[in-house]
Order: sequence, then structure tokens, then C-alpha cells
Amino acid sequence: MPRFLKKLVNKQVITALLILIQLGVIVWFFYRLSQFFVYIYIALVLLSLFIVIYIINRPDNPSYKLSWSILILTIPFVGGVLYLILGGKRIPKEFRKEMIQSDNKKAPYLIQDYFIFDKIQAIDPQLLKQSRYLYKNAYFPVFENSDTHFLPTGEEKFDAMLEQLKQAKHYIFLEYFILNEGFMWEQIFTILKTKVAQGVDVRVIYDDFGSYKLPKDFIKKNNAVGIKTVVFNPLRPRLAIFMNNRDHRKICVVDGLVGFVGGINIADEYINVIERFGHWKDSAVMIKGEAVWSLIVMFLTFYHSITKIQEDILSFKPQYDAIYDDGFVQPFADSPTDEEFVGESVHLNIINYAKDYLYIQTPYLVIGHNILSALGGAAKNGVDVRLMLPHVPDKWYVQMVSRSNYEVLLKSGVKIYEYEPGFIHSKTMISDDVVGSVGTVNMDYRSYYMHFECGILFIQSKTIHQVKHDFLMTQQECVEITLEDVQKTNVLVKLVSAILNMFSALL
Repeated sequence: MPRFLKKLVNKQVITALLILIQLGVIVWFFYRLSQFFVYIYIALVLLSLFIVIYIINRPDNPSYKLSWSILILTIPFVGGVLYLILGGKRIPKEFRKEMIQSDNKKAPYLIQDYFIFDKIQAIDPQLLKQSRYLYKNAYFPVFENSDTHFLPTGEEKFDAMLEQLKQAKHYIFLEYFILNEGFMWEQIFTILKTKVAQGVDVRVIYDDFGSYKLPKDFIKKNNAVGIKTVVFNPLRPRLAIFMNNRDHRKICVVDGLVGFVGGINIADEYINVIERFGHWKDSAVMIKGEAVWSLIVMFLTFYHSITKIQEDILSFKPQYDAIYDDGFVQPFADSPTDEEFVGESVHLNIINYAKDYLYIQTPYLVIGHNILSALGGAAKNGVDVRLMLPHVPDKWYVQMVSRSNYEVLLKSGVKIYEYEPGFIHSKTMISDDVVGSVGTVNMDYRSYYMHFECGILFIQSKTIHQVKHDFLMTQQECVEITLEDVQKTNVLVKLVSAILNMFSALL
């Protein structure tokens, strides 16, 4: 079958088409209804107006509220109905209940050593606020006896991951947004089969939307050789906001002693075996020691919520005998099942902490007023703020929205660089050689509000210095974007970008 036909008949496209058909039917139905019954039209318009008032008074992101308000008022005869179906960010009650229960179950397993808080307080009270926030609101403690190593490319992460998988004796946990068959998966699959034969407990979670290219028999094939494989939130052709809540996390845990977190999925473009958008620049971090325990709890609570399996999570906790001295390490997770925007808060806290410099790598810059003003404010206060984004986009419309934010940032003194060889997928943020994060959280609305995400906060860790070195080396391969460059942008491009930006919170 020709390549373009394969794209047209894949599950993701078919599901999207069926959802669009449902959406079209709803719009057509209410349009015809409003044409023939004037009182119904008035009722629908009034409903839309009341919903706009409701949206404006909700404690949501202002950009999200603006996007929906514009959409509803543009098509008032059906806008309110669409919001009731799609706009409430609702997750099915049963799933929300399971995830909230899972979150609550973390509390007995993840206990903070408050002497560590005292040590962070002695370094800087502002840093303690960040760590205390993550523990009090996301249930994830900060650890001291841990070691970290930054992996600046997909190739390095893949090699390190294979080495650790080969050493597994008890269990292997893999959780990825994108899992595609190819060279990368075949290498991993071969090791996993061998490990299962040796009695190792191997479990895999993948997101159905991100991994839509997988064959229908993928789970059956894995389970046949003993690899316990489950899919998160299977794609269904139904008009429901829950279809937007995806598992965007990337976690690998080996025996509870070693863990990996970062932007790198299991697909060949991430290690440049194949080329999609030029050279793929990505990163991850490997951690060892006590902080890995949070990744275990993170994975197993999610696995249990999907499979309904009940296990004693404490039975998976290893004995941590090694002694490490690498600052403070705090893995964390973010979930759309609550009203706590953990990923966004971590980013804001690091931005607001910066006094000397702030270096950020992100594939997207689809941000609201709070992040935009924080970045601009830091630069105006004399902080050396540098953003690094892709020059070659994976989604043209997202790049247009990202670039629509350039002018205001440049005028504030922020420096912007685009990675000329291709696409940057890294999600790193560091400040002042003191604090930083590496993880899966993009600077966009999906990561902040709709996806399940994870990351690691570092305080006085060598990973911060390694990320800084990688940023400065990568900067040499970038083109700096100036205010003059932005002001020369074609008027039509500016217009399209401005329109897309109005609805950026819905992209």
C-alpha cells in the first residue's frame, strides 16, 4: 500500500475523522434547529452567553478562557453545547476516582525526610519553597542519597538504557507516550524476552494515541513471551474531552536501582536511525539511588489504575546500600485528574528563582500570560534568559504560535535561538548553577493542563552543570533570532499566527 494511503487508513486518522463527523452532525443539527425555531435559537444563544460568563469566572488559565469565549461567541447557536461536550476538561468519574485513589496511595509510600528540608533551607529558603510545594501538593519527596547523569542525546540514552536492561535481575518497568516498532524497539524487545526467561518481571505501558502506528497484535505478541503490556486510554471514535488526556510520560526503571526520565520515546527518529525533521536533538537523565523509589511508585500506581491489579507496592522497594553525594533530587508527576498544575508551577518557580541566568530548551512555546510575563520580567530584571527551540518544526501551526510570542519576549530582552540542524525535543530548564529540571513537560497547554507528565527537579546536582554545558554547545549550532528578523515576517504569516494564537489553548 502506498505510504500516503497508509497514513489515511491508520487508527489515529480514522478516529479523528469519525469524531469530526460527529462534531459536524452536532453543528448541523443545532444550526437547522435554530433556523426553524426562533425560540430555540434564542435559548441556545442565551445558553452560550451564560456559559461564557461561567468560563470567565472559572479559575482557569486566561488564554484557555479567552479561546473558548471567542469560539462560543463566534457560533453562539452551538458554541455553548460544544463547551458542555468538550470544554469542561472532564475525566470520566470512574477513571478520576481510580487516579485520585492512586495519588492518595502514594502518601504512605513516599515519605519526606524533613532533615533534607532543613539542609535546603540552609542553602536558600526560596529553593525550599519549591521542594515543599512538590511534596505537599504532588506527594513527591526530595531525596539526598541519589546520583544523576545527564544524557544529552537520544543515542546516549539508548546505549545507557540497553546496558541497564541487560543487568536487570528482578523487574523492568517501561512507560512511554510513543512506542513504535523498528530498530530501537527490536533491540529492547530482544533483551526483554531474555529477561522474562530469566524470571524478571517485565511490564510495559504505552499511550494509544502516541503509539498509533503499532500493529493490532502488539500486546498479544508481547504477552505471549511474558512481557506484561497494557495500553493507556485506547482511542475510540467518540466526541469526549477524555480522548485529549494522554500519558505523555517516559519512564524506565530497572530493579528500582536505576531510572530514566526525559523527552526520549521508543521510536527510531529519537536516536536518528531515521530522519523526520532534520537532526533530532533530545535528552534524558539517568538517576540511581533512593530517588528511583518515586519512579517505582509513579509507575505502579498508574499500572494498577489501568489493570485493576492490587499489589503491595512496598514489596518492590529495594535496599539502597550505595552512598551518593549529588545534591538533592526530586522526581515528580503531574496529572489532569486534579486542579494542581504541577509542571507549570515547577517551571514558574525556576523562572522566578533566577537571578543570574535562565537557560531553557523546549520544542514548543505555546504559553499563556503568566509564563510569558515571568520570562519577560526575569529578562527585564537583568537575568540572562535564553530560549532554544526547533528551526525545523514537527507541526507547522504550533511553530507559528510559538514564533508569535517571539516579539514580546525579544523586546523584554530574552534571547531566542533556533536549532538549525533540525528539531529540538528536549525539555530542560536550569538556573544559576543551582536548580533545574529535566522531564517530559513541554511549555504548552497540553503538557500543563491535559497530559499525564513527569520530571525531575535538581538542586545543587551535577546534572545542572551538564545541562548547562550541553546548552552552550548546542547554541553553537543555532541561529539567533533577532527583533529585526521577527519584524520582517510576512504580514499574512503574522495574521495567520495571530488567529492561531487566539485558539492556542485549544490546539
